Amino acid sequence: MTEPDGRDGVQPTEPDTGSVGGDEVEASLGDAAPAADVVEEAAGQPEGDGLTAKIDELTGDLQRLQAEYVNYRKRVDRDRELVAQNATYKVLAPIVEVLDTIDRAREHGEVEGGFKAVADQLERIVSSLGLSKFGEAGEPFDPQVHEALSHLGTDPEVEVTTVKVLAKAGYRIGDRVVRAAQVLVVDPE
Repeated sequence: MTEPDGRDGVQPTEPDTGSVGGDEVEASLGDAAPAADVVEEAAGQPEGDGLTAKIDELTGDLQRLQAEYVNYRKRVDRDRELVAQNATYKVLAPIVEVLDTIDRAREHGEVEGGFKAVADQLERIVSSLGLSKFGEAGEPFDPQVHEALSHLGTDPEVEVTTVKVLAKAGYRIGDRVVRAAQVLVVDPE
């Protein structure tokens, strides 16, 4: 199964590209079994009959396979973390509306007693999962994290387009915006 370049069908891989798939690694490991037969065969021959060259070749193959396996593990770990982040996003995104309702109830002084305990517990749980609230009146308008619902005209006290009223808070998980803050803005004169 030796290729014209003498590498037994194993394709070289850059160690940090992560471009080797699990099937490729398994296929390469399958090629390693005949290599073990070659070593046994070579062991019966006297030294100097290409034994050193064969050992070097097999050592190179083993190093390439090890690098491919390390890359495969890194990619699997990255994919696993991404899947976990997406699952967290899918679970927490609908809860944002519930948090809005709690905020409105709190503004009207309706969060008391048992309801307050449940609301506080829910906010602690979503916070521990990485969901954080952002947005407040007076901060500069940023279209990447704010959704302008309306312009309220001009304001001589601001130098840039600024959030005047926060209609609904924004939420993010890490750097990922779950929902932009919904705001009313004013422009400078």
